[in-house]
Formats: sequence, C-alpha cells, structure tokens
Amino acid sequence: MAQRSAAVAEPAASGRDIARASKLTLLRRFARWRRRFGWLWVLAPVSLVVALDASRRWARLAQMDQYNWGAYLGSIAEACVVWGVLVFAASRRRGWGAWTSAALFVFFITFAVGGQTYFFEQYNAYLNVDVSLFASNFADSVVNQLFADLPNYIAAKLPILVFSVFVVWAGRLLVRPRRWKGRVAAWVAPLLVIASFFIPTQHRHVQASTPDMLYMHAVGGLIRTQAGFTEQSNQLRPRARESLAVPPLRAKPSAPRNVLFVILESVRSDSTCVEYRPDCVATQYSNALTPERYPLNQMRSLASSTAISLAVLWSGVGPHEDREVLHTWPLIFDYAKAAGYGTAFWTSQNMMFGNARLWVKNLGVDRFCSATDLDPTADLDMGAPEGLLAERVNHEIGELKEPFLAVVQLSNVHYPYYLDPAGPQPFQPATTSKAASDNQAFKNLYKNAVHQQDIHVAEMLKHLRSTDFGKRTVVVYTSDHAEAFREHGQMGHTFSVFDEEVKVPGWVDAPPGTLSESEARALSEKRDEFTFHPDLAVTVIDLLGLWDAPELSPFKQRIIGHSLLRPGSNERALPMTNCAGVWSCAFENWGYMHKNMKLEARAWDTGWKCYDVLTDPEERTNLGPEACGDLKARALATFKRVPGGDRN
Repeated sequence: MAQRSAAVAEPAASGRDIARASKLTLLRRFARWRRRFGWLWVLAPVSLVVALDASRRWARLAQMDQYNWGAYLGSIAEACVVWGVLVFAASRRRGWGAWTSAALFVFFITFAVGGQTYFFEQYNAYLNVDVSLFASNFADSVVNQLFADLPNYIAAKLPILVFSVFVVWAGRLLVRPRRWKGRVAAWVAPLLVIASFFIPTQHRHVQASTPDMLYMHAVGGLIRTQAGFTEQSNQLRPRARESLAVPPLRAKPSAPRNVLFVILESVRSDSTCVEYRPDCVATQYSNALTPERYPLNQMRSLASSTAISLAVLWSGVGPHEDREVLHTWPLIFDYAKAAGYGTAFWTSQNMMFGNARLWVKNLGVDRFCSATDLDPTADLDMGAPEGLLAERVNHEIGELKEPFLAVVQLSNVHYPYYLDPAGPQPFQPATTSKAASDNQAFKNLYKNAVHQQDIHVAEMLKHLRSTDFGKRTVVVYTSDHAEAFREHGQMGHTFSVFDEEVKVPGWVDAPPGTLSESEARALSEKRDEFTFHPDLAVTVIDLLGLWDAPELSPFKQRIIGHSLLRPGSNERALPMTNCAGVWSCAFENWGYMHKNMKLEARAWDTGWKCYDVLTDPEERTNLGPEACGDLKARALATFKRVPGGDRN
C-alpha cells in the first residue's frame, strides 16, 4: 500500500514541478526581455507628451519648416534625456537617490505636462518664458491665476499625477537599473532638471518645442526674475477683476443708439488724421468713411501703458487709485449689462501678455475673443493679425442684441509693429533698425503699421455702416497711448507722460439722428478743447443713456471724466502715471495735467518740469514747477515724492 501511495503521489509531484519549471521559464524570458527592452520604458513620458501635443496642434506642427522641425526634434531629445534619466534613477527599488528622483519626476512632469494642458485650454497656446517673465509677482500673477480657476487647474494636473506615479511603479518592475548605474543617474538627474530651466527653446510664434520643455524653460525665466536677474522682478500685474455690483439701470438715451468703442494700440495723434482731410494718407481708409466725424484734437491718455489706460478708459477713475479700486470699480460693460444692453469685447491682443486674461476674465460679455482665438501662434507683443479680428467682428456684431455696447481693441501697432509685406507702405524710407541715425526711417516703419492697421479699422466701419443697426451706432475712436521716437530720449512707451507717449487720436462718428442737437453742439465745441480718457469713459456711459441714473451716484465719486456730450469741459487737475495698481513700471514717471499745463517728472531726470503744451507742443521749454500752479502740491499729495527720489 505504501509503495502504491508513493506511486500515485509521484505524478502529482511531477505536475507541480512542471508548473514550477514553466513559471521559471516565463520569468527567465521576461528577465531577458526586460534586460533587452525594459529600458525603453524611460521614454514613456516623452511619448505621452508628443502624443498629447500632436492631438492638440497636429495641423500646426505639420506646417512647420525645416528649421522649426529641427528645433522641435531638439526639444524632444532634451525631454528624452531629462525625463529618461529621472525615470531611470527612480526605477531602483531602494535608496535615497531613487526616492529623490521619483519625487522630482512626479513633481515636475505633473506641473510641466498638466500645467501646459491647463494653459493650452485657456489660450490655445502654451506657456513660455515670455509669459513667465511678465508673471514675475508671485502672489498676484501665479496664486491669483490658480485660485481663479482652481478646479480646472487640478483637473488638468490629476491625470498626469496618476500617470507619473504609474511610470515610477512600472519602472521599478521593468527597468531596475544596476546599483552603480542607478546611483550615477540619481546624481545626474537633478542637474539635468536645473539645466532644462536654462536651455533655450524655440518658444515664440509656432512654439517649435514640446510643451514640457517650454514649461521648464519658463520656470527658469521665473527663477531669474524672482532672483532679480531680469528687469521685470517685483512688478505688479493685473489680477482677476471682481466689479462692485451695479443695480438694475434704466437707460434714457436722447435717441435709440448702439455704441462701438474702437481702441487702437500705441497710435500717436500726429500719425493719424484726427480731422477729416481729403488728402489724408496716414489713416486714409477710416478718414474716407467718416467725413462728418467730430474731431478731438487735444485728446490725452493719462498713461502710456495699455493696462493702465484700459483701466481708465473703461472705468473713468484715475490711474492713481489703489489696486483694490482699479480691480473693483465698475466698468462700462457693467453699466451696459445692468441696463440690458448686449455687450462684446473683441481684441487682437495676446492675453498671455502680462496676465491680461485675468483683467478681462470676468467681463461677462456676450461675445469675446482674443489673439489666440484668432491665431494660436499670435505674437506675444503684437497679437493676432488684425485682418482676422475684422473678420470676427464683422461676423459676430450682427448677432448682438440691440441696443449694444461693443469694444474693439487692436494691438498690431505694438513694437515690433506688424506689417504685411504685400500691403501698402507709403512712408519711405522705412527700416527695422532702431539706431539713432535711422530714427526717422524707423518711425516710417511705425507709420506704415498704423496705415495698415487702419485698413482693418475701415473694414469694420464699412461693414457696420452697411447694416441697418449701423445707422443707429455711434463710433468712439481713440488709442490706448502713443509712442515715443527719441523726442525726449526715450523710445516706445511706458517711460514718460510726455505728449509723444500720451497725446492720442480721438473722434466720435455719429449717424444722423443718433445725437440730440445739444449733444452734437457740445461735441463740436470739444474740437480744440483739452480732453482726456476719463472723458471718453463718461461719454460712453452718457451715450448709453445712463449718466443721469440716480443709481450711479455711489460710483461717480471716483470718476474724474466729463461727458463730451455736455457743455463745458473737464476742469479737474488730472494725475498721470505709468506706475499703477494694475501695472508697475520699469522706471518711475508721473505728473499732473490741468488743461494745457502739464507737470512731469521721470526717475532719470532731476525734479519737476512744467510745460505749456499749447504754446510749446514739443515740451522743450521747462517753465519751472511754479508755473504750473498747485500741480506740484497735488502731485506730492498723490504720489508722495519725485519719481526715483525723496519728497521735495
């Protein structure tokens, strides 16, 4: 019996041995496969990044030229090295190096890939180093951005977080590097992460780099800025606006009318035809369409910075107000919505510039578009081509409920000035050189950009006037600020409040029947009076038939404009500055203006200077601060000191 039992048990034992042997065979095969191919797992992160990028912008990638494809492939190689070494080092099962590498990988891949997923959803383009340089104030530019849309931000990152943890877990099963190789990788990996912050990427225009490497390079830009190695450190940028509540309003315009508010970018008054002229060249297209317009020959912005000028143009408050006021005081959109108007804001400006998206995030308008909606590769400074903007406006403006308030903001005349090579360029010679000896030719380049921008303004005006609702639409026209060409040494804008930076075009075009006789008479009287951007804000509110609404009384206390539809002019002394609660400046500069008298000071000048811009339009003769009456005392009370110096 014992022998038989043993005989019976023997086959069973053999079956277990066979199963064990089969399992060992599979494990050996897996081990051989792992040794040969397991290292390929380190490429999993890059494979995901490229696949996600292709799914979002394959058409754009397919159109890249050879140079950009070379840059893109270079960024893939960089990503392979950075993420590959991190995953390789993290794939050891024990040791501080493995856990440190795992933490670095999970953290940075989650933020780089998840962060770009969120950013692309917001802008149809990726975050790059240009954006990070303008997002230099951590509290305002980063924290506020995240908390403004925290659920979506987390939702974009969570899948990548899960994926990154899985990559590490699978890497410890598939890769399992030898001890000495893993240790070397653990030492090298952090250095590669740091290097990725500073290795240049092709980040402009087509963004010919993988989104993760664009993000890592942007982190490097932010680090440099926070460390004080760039000129943008410690600067204020817009945060998300939350307007004070406006009660329901009843509009009482003198006639049924809509309002179209056209705001140009960087356009000087003397680079346009403010008054109708049959021989106009500078802005000949809009000039021809608006022969009966009401010119405003002495219009000034209170700042030469877009963000500050828009705050004034849309709210009517001064640029000297504190950050809270500038982010909460109701805007013309708020008053229009409270009265039941249709609303729209179309802009060619790239909202990635200086966190501008936060400023317009809560406008609540019925129609909205910005540069990356028009062209995902829009330039950070110039925005999207304005032919695309004109097409969008002409397509959507007819969909607005009447009466409506629509604002069109253009941006192509921001340096380096957008020019269509095939378009008209009447001002010659023109050059892109900014050398002092080429100053006039460089200004001609700018004037050609203004000329071409006017083509697209005219496209919108022509379409508007061809419609039935266009016969009921008043057009208000100005620029956010002007542009300097070395008149007082500076180039561009934001550097001063001299007239070359703040004297802007202004006019109103009103079809017959849209203004009362008194309104038309008052506008005519403003032809050569000194007018200012806050006046345009009040004028828009007045055109909406809301300026006399008793519900506006609490908000009028800070509004410093005077309606151009009413008799008289703005009698206030008005503060001017490029250093404000929505936008801080590289070089402090501010002043005051009362009618034709202007007090001005810059950080690199000495003391206050006073000019009579009526008799001295080029502001060459400093009359001394005493000639400006109480403007110096007002400036010291408002700004507390001379720019860049102590109180005096």
